[in-house]
Parts: sequence; structure tokens; C-alpha cells
Amino acid sequence: MAKRIGKHTIMLPSKPSIIGFASVVGKAEGEGPLSKEFDKVYTDDTIDGCPTWEKSESALHKEAVTRAIAKADLSPKDIDLIMAGDLLNQCIGTSFGIRELQIPFLGLYGACSTMALSMALASVLVDSQVANNAVASTSSHFASAERQFRLPLEYGGQRPPSAQRTATASGATVVSKHTENTPCVEAVIFGKIMDYGIKDANNMGAAMAPAAAETIQSFLNDTGTNPEDYDLILTGDLGKVGSELLIDLLKKDFSIDISSVHNDCGLMIYDLENQDMHSGGSGCGCSASVVNSFIMKRLQSKELKKVLFVGTGALLSPTSTLQGESVPGIAHGVLLSSGE
Repeated sequence: MAKRIGKHTIMLPSKPSIIGFASVVGKAEGEGPLSKEFDKVYTDDTIDGCPTWEKSESALHKEAVTRAIAKADLSPKDIDLIMAGDLLNQCIGTSFGIRELQIPFLGLYGACSTMALSMALASVLVDSQVANNAVASTSSHFASAERQFRLPLEYGGQRPPSAQRTATASGATVVSKHTENTPCVEAVIFGKIMDYGIKDANNMGAAMAPAAAETIQSFLNDTGTNPEDYDLILTGDLGKVGSELLIDLLKKDFSIDISSVHNDCGLMIYDLENQDMHSGGSGCGCSASVVNSFIMKRLQSKELKKVLFVGTGALLSPTSTLQGESVPGIAHGVLLSSGE
């Protein structure tokens, strides 16, 4: 059964396995360096002609979930729970997308940390034998997020260099009891809300970096490990600005140097030199699609053996921004291994 070590980390002795995973993305993401890694790339961001951006996101989310379940050789009736969410009010991208699947649903909101949050919760429930098969998933859509958090696309507002592009993407993971030589979850950590007073909604990397630093140092301290013990410490999604701040914060505040093993999903999903994405990618679907494609495939092949995935989220809303509030950050972590 799950066992807490240190102050924050939860070890999962049964090592729940990832028996199915899938990622689907939009046009811009399909033009990036990971194009061949995704299960499906849509060439039209309406996702086969949906009448609204929100319906498009729901279709994207459903596609990722149904593909992951099918790849696990299961059907929706075999799934005990689905833990999922998105960036939209009341998580409508998720609930309207998966309602036809008739799976018991735990709606989550962790902003861009939702993939790590849902995967961590699913793994704890499987390890504790509350669920035999659980799905963790999330989604985001560039246009639906712009409508909710910033300005209608028709406005044509200019974005500063620190801004990140919300990925049109979705990813889903099926977590089940341990199976030999299958990617698995060894430990999880749930983060604390960190707020350094950043108020610029176009610089979410800076707002989230302190939370990522706190979670990473807490995990390393609890487990008695060093950055070099991991093939990869993966954040999602700090982008260029946030990733640089994370490395600086860890060095300055904790004397920890992760620069040799760190990467960020927001930097991986786009070609920043040839695609106009400013500081990189963001949105729930960014880390979800990267983890449920590139990362899982390399854990399967044993090219990667230990990956600490730390999902980061900016806990803002249009209302809080208009009221002059700062942007709190959160970061949750999942230790993934190749299952050897």
C-alpha cells in the first residue's frame, strides 16, 4: 500500500503500470519536432469541423481517452474511474467530451499541472486497490483558452516575448496493476501553492517556477536522491523564461543543479526557432501530449529508465486577474520508471 516518506512524497510499493497511453494534437503541434510521436495530428483545429472551439476541445479529449483505452485492450466499461480536467470554466472541455463513455468521473482542476495531478491520483487509487483500471487525462485548445483567459482571437492582440502558446492537444493514460516490463509509477508528490507576487498573466512561466522548484527540492530531499539519479527531470510547462528561472531558483535557494537533466514540455512541443511561439508551449494538453507520446515510448524502449515528471499550473482566472490578484503556482510530481 502507498506509504509516505519524508514530509511530502508518497511511495507506491505496487508500482502501478501504464498499460495504455495516447496523445492527439492540432495543426501547429503537428508541425513541431514531435510530430511523428503523436497518435493523431489534426490538420484543422476545428477537429473535424466542430462548430465551436469548446466543442473542438471536447472532441480532442474524447479522442485521446478512447484511443488510450483501446491501446490498453480495454473498453470504457472496464474503467473504474476517470480523473480528468481542463482549463475551461467548470471543466466543460472534459465533461462534455467524455459524458458518452459513462465512466465514473472525478473532475479535477490543476491548470497546466492537471496531467501530473490526475496521473498521481489515479496511481494512488490503483496502488491502494480502490480501482483496478483508472484513466488520467486532460486537454487544452489554443482558441478556447484565448477566449476565456485573454482576448478573442479576432482582436489580434500582441503577445510579449514571455507569453506561451496554449497547445491544442490532449493526452490520456490508463493506469492499472503492475505488469512486468511496462512503464510504471513509483512515487508521487502533491505540491504546495507558491506565490511570489507575479501579476503578469503573460508571464506564467515566472509565476509557476517557484512551485516547480519547491516540489523538486522536496522530492529530492524526501527520497534522498540527486538530480543525477534521474535520466530526466521534466517540467510542464514553464517555457523558456520559466525554465531558466527554475534552474536559477534551485541553485540559489537549495544548491541543487538540475541543468544537465532538465527539459520542459513547453520547449519540446514546438520549434522555437522556426515557429512563432514566443516562450514555448503551455496549457493542460501540452505536457499531457508530450508525456503520453515521446516520454512513454522511451520508457517502453528502456531508452529512459527514470523520469521525474513535474506538472506546473498557474492558478489564475479572468476574475482574479481583473481584481488585481497575483498568479499563484502549483506543481505536482510523478516518478515514472521503465518498469525494470
